[in-house]
Amino acid sequence: MSQKFSDIGLVGLAVMGQNLALNMADHGFRVSVYNRTKEKTDEFVGKHTSTPGGLLGCATLKDFVASLQTPRKIILLVKAGAGTDAVINELAPLLDKQDIIIDCGNANWNDTIRREKALTAQGLRFIGSGISGGEEGARFGPSLMPGGDPAAYSLLEPIWNSVASKVDEKTGREIKGGKAGEPVKGGVPCAAYIGPNGAGHYVKMVHNGIEYGDMQMICEAYEVMRKLLGMGAAEIGQVFAQWNQGELNSYLVEITAEVLAQKDPATGAAFVDCVLDTAGQKGTGKWTSVSALDMGTPAPTIAEAVFARCMSAVKEERVNASKILSFSAPAFQGDKAEMVSAIRDALYCSKICSYAQGFQLMRDAQKEFNWKLDFGKIAQIWRGGCIIRAAFLQKITEAFQQDPALPNLLLDGYFSKTVHGAQVNWRKVVGAAVAHGIAVPTFSSALAYFDGYRSAELPQNLLQAQRDYFGAHTYERVDQPRGQFYHIDWQDSKRPQSRV
Repeated sequence: MSQKFSDIGLVGLAVMGQNLALNMADHGFRVSVYNRTKEKTDEFVGKHTSTPGGLLGCATLKDFVASLQTPRKIILLVKAGAGTDAVINELAPLLDKQDIIIDCGNANWNDTIRREKALTAQGLRFIGSGISGGEEGARFGPSLMPGGDPAAYSLLEPIWNSVASKVDEKTGREIKGGKAGEPVKGGVPCAAYIGPNGAGHYVKMVHNGIEYGDMQMICEAYEVMRKLLGMGAAEIGQVFAQWNQGELNSYLVEITAEVLAQKDPATGAAFVDCVLDTAGQKGTGKWTSVSALDMGTPAPTIAEAVFARCMSAVKEERVNASKILSFSAPAFQGDKAEMVSAIRDALYCSKICSYAQGFQLMRDAQKEFNWKLDFGKIAQIWRGGCIIRAAFLQKITEAFQQDPALPNLLLDGYFSKTVHGAQVNWRKVVGAAVAHGIAVPTFSSALAYFDGYRSAELPQNLLQAQRDYFGAHTYERVDQPRGQFYHIDWQDSKRPQSRV
C-alpha cells in the first residue's frame, strides 16, 4: 500500500470490533487493528486482504501506536468498566499530546466524564461515542452518538459520517446498501455530535432504556393475543408483519414477525414456544431508571420494562406461585379482529409515552450536567442503524424541529391527536388484560403516566398533608404563591397554621 500511516486504529477484535473495522475499511479508510491475542489479529487480517482501505494488524500496542497518522485516532471496543480503564492506562503513556481516544463501549456516562478529565490533564483528548445497531449495524451502518471535545470530534467526523447508517432526508427511512460491504450512496448520516464529556454515552443509555420499553411492549402485545385471544405464534407473526407496514414500522416489529414465523429446527414447533421465558440484561436499562430516580424525572414505563426482565428471572418461584395463586379467567367474548386493532393502538400509544419519558429524561439531564442537547438531531440519528429505528422517529424529528423547546412529546400536535384518538382502545386492552389476569406492566404504566401527566390535580395534596403530619415536612397552599411553605401544629390543629 502506498499510504504509510493508517487513518485510524481500533483496539478489541470481538465481533463488534471486527465489524466496525471492516466497515471503515470498506469506506476507504486504512485501519490499524490490535487485539491482546495476536493470533486473533492475524486471523482477522488474513481473512480480509482486499478491502478498499486496508487493514494493518499490529502485534504490540507500541507498533499499533506507531502505525497511526497524527493526531492519532484510536477506537476502543473492549469490555466496559475496568477493562476499558486497563487499556487506557496501557495506551496513554505511548501517545502524544492531542491524540484522541474514542470509547465505543457501553460505558456509564459518569465513567466517561471521569476519563475525559483524567486524559485532558495528560494533554490527551477523549470521545465517548455511543454506537447502536448490534453486530449488523457495526458492519453496515450503525447509529453513532459521540460526545466530548468538539474539536477532537471534527477530526473523527468524516469517518463517522461515512460509516454511519444513512436515511432519506425527506422520509427518514433507512437507505439499504447493495451487496455486503458496499457503501450506501447519498442520504443523511445517522451520526451527530451530542455534547461535551459524557453526553454521547448518556444519550446512548437512554436509547437503550427506550429499547427495553419497546421490546417489553411488543412482548405484552404478543401475550395478550396469545392468552386472551388464543392465537398461535405464526398467526401473531402475521399480525406484526401487517403492523410493520404502517405507523408501527420499525426494526423490532419487523424482526418480531420473523421470530414468530420461525420453526424450531429440532422439533418443528414454533421456535418461540421452545425458548425459556427468562430474559437477560446488561445494565443500561437499569442505569436509565436509576438516573430518572436520581433526577426526579417520571420514567415509569422504562423502569417497568426493567422490572419485567427481573420478574422473568425468578422462573422457579413463578412456577411454584402459579400453583398457589391461581386465577380462573373468563373466556374472551368480544370480536377478535377489533381486539387485535385495539392491541395495535395500545402498543403505539404506550410507545409514544415511553419515548416521551426518554426525551423528558434527556431534557432534565442537560440541566443536571450543563449540556445543550438537540433533541431533533437525536431523533434524527435514531432513524437508521440503531435497534430502536422506526418510522415514527421521523415524527419526533419533526416535532422538535417545529418546537426545539417542546417540554413533552405528548404536547406535540401529531402525538396528542394520535393518543387522544386511540386512548379508548388503549384503555380497553389494559382493562381486558387486568380482567383476565394477564400482566401488562408497560401498557398499564404508560397509561398511568399519560393520565397523570394530563391531570391538573393529583392526590399528592393528601400525601403532602400526611408528610406534614408525621414529619413536619411542610406544604404549599393552593391559595398562596408557589414557594411559600406552611406547617400545622397537629397537636393543636385549632391554632393558626404558620408559614415556614
